[in-house]
Amino acid sequence: MQAAAEKPARGWFVRLWRAFVEAALVPILAIITAVIGGGIIIWVVGGNPFAAYLGLLQGAFGSTRAWSETFVWATPYIFAGLAVALAFKGGLFNIGAEGQLAFGALAAAWVGYALPNLLGVQLPGYIHLPLAILAGMLVGALWGAIPGALKAYAGGHEVINTIMMNYIALNLTSFLLNGPMKDKNPLNVIARTPEIAESARLLPIFANLRIHWGFPLALLTAFLVWYLLWKTTLGFEIRTAGSNPDAAKYAGINFKRILVLTMALSGLLAGLAGAVEVTGLNYRQELGFSIGYGFDAIAIALLGKTHPLGVVLSAILFAGMRNGATRMQFLTQIPVDIISVIQALILLFVAADAIVRKIYRIKAREDRLVLTRGWGG
Repeated sequence: MQAAAEKPARGWFVRLWRAFVEAALVPILAIITAVIGGGIIIWVVGGNPFAAYLGLLQGAFGSTRAWSETFVWATPYIFAGLAVALAFKGGLFNIGAEGQLAFGALAAAWVGYALPNLLGVQLPGYIHLPLAILAGMLVGALWGAIPGALKAYAGGHEVINTIMMNYIALNLTSFLLNGPMKDKNPLNVIARTPEIAESARLLPIFANLRIHWGFPLALLTAFLVWYLLWKTTLGFEIRTAGSNPDAAKYAGINFKRILVLTMALSGLLAGLAGAVEVTGLNYRQELGFSIGYGFDAIAIALLGKTHPLGVVLSAILFAGMRNGATRMQFLTQIPVDIISVIQALILLFVAADAIVRKIYRIKAREDRLVLTRGWGG
């Protein structure tokens, strides 16, 4: 009886482990290959790759403060990566996360510093903070829904539309930060808003560390995105529309509505990234603070295989590389640009996974990854 009870439990664990290995094998090997490639580049230019990577690990995970800073970097990466991943699940390529994030930050900043003056009353934190975050989410959702509607009702390709809308968002943000929304303090010469009120700020989790409650919120959001996609009717419709539009239409799914809604939800997540950066870290919107987040999010979503758990893990990896780059440069004088090279190599090997499969002699068989002969398979 006991053996019979243990057998299904072991079988469940083995199936779960195999599913994890099958999903994670190529991304892990892509990371290893990119690290080796980066090490060769460091060696060619006269550096010590072992010392460089040791410094990278120390800077990213070598102390409590290092972990804190890595999680600070990871917070917007998780939100933005989820935004891109959700769009991918719906068969859409959202390159507009950069603009959606910038507008979300702008809206949160405005609510944070201007709303109390507009209303003539100091708002309590339990009202002001949610309003600031909600404003960022709604503005991001609106900016994401526009290219979704253009695709659904006018046939406009979302890649072109989101790229163009990035230009609109970033240039309009620049105009506002240099004009109507600029901090009027005579000592300020930077394009940025005034600081948001104390009541609109996310508190740090620990004293003397910058990690704030936005990071647990990012983890919770990843769980909610997973639940939405795999445990709800809407999530099933998004995944069906993304994997087989013809089948979705035949099944009676309102395809155009799903397109718009998917892009709106993707923009909402990107806007949430900007809102959390303003309320939890910067306490204002500054010009250029988010440059690169939206495009890094594409690599994070691809490395994470567009799964929320994978996005969280790849976001922490990318955050660790960004955070540890300074320590690496300090110890070895290797330029921090090598981190961008490694990230690019990771994206290359993940996107062109046939290269990794060929290098490590991996092939797909019956929807599973197995090692070919000569590698223990």
